[in-house]
Amino acid sequence: MASLDATTQARLLQVGDRIDRAATAAGRDPRAIALVAVSKTFGAERIEEALAAGQRRFGENYLQEALAKIRRLARTEDGRHVEWHFIGPIQSNKTRELAQNFDWIQSLDRLAIAQRLSAQRPPSTPPLNVLLQINISGEPTKHGLAPAQALELARQVLPLPGLRLRGLMAIPEAVTDPFKQRAAFARMRSLFDELQRALDQSGADLDTLSMGMSDDLEAAILEGSTMLRIGTAIFGARTP
Repeated sequence: MASLDATTQARLLQVGDRIDRAATAAGRDPRAIALVAVSKTFGAERIEEALAAGQRRFGENYLQEALAKIRRLARTEDGRHVEWHFIGPIQSNKTRELAQNFDWIQSLDRLAIAQRLSAQRPPSTPPLNVLLQINISGEPTKHGLAPAQALELARQVLPLPGLRLRGLMAIPEAVTDPFKQRAAFARMRSLFDELQRALDQSGADLDTLSMGMSDDLEAAILEGSTMLRIGTAIFGARTP
């Protein structure tokens, strides 16, 4: 039986191959597509396996679980920084720890949360990279802004000194039909393009469209994703 670290490395290679093939099909440079390994519910030892294979970006949903991993893995053995992304719902009483410990927040959908994150970001660190989460499929059980609300919140977030607005994130409704997958991602790309045009004179540097997971990364890349959030394809199925 293959060791866990060999399995993790093999899975990362497989994901990399999928990204390369999808990017080639889309006429894109695969190096322009960032990979965030979603490590929620997996222990720090599994992240260490991915680190040993060269992965540096990790996504977490649960703050207390994430903080234990961040403290253990503050830096890799070679001294390179581990980049932490928070991708779960944000509670107002958790913003200080989020602002102090993460490099990216991908799930911003309220001005009050943005203001707290900005005020609580340590001045000795770079501004916190943030993405606005869009509920692109209009699912009542999901967090995120309606697409029509994105521009207003973006304009409110831009002046906040502790934050750097980088773009948008979405978790579309899970479907298996590649055409339906692409349709949702195409709506996200259109919204992203509209936001870039509307904020062109504001000094905004929107460069990130975070969409695509293990089951739909090809469709996301074809529609312009610049950041993928991959969990199962790297770490395996999660235990309920």
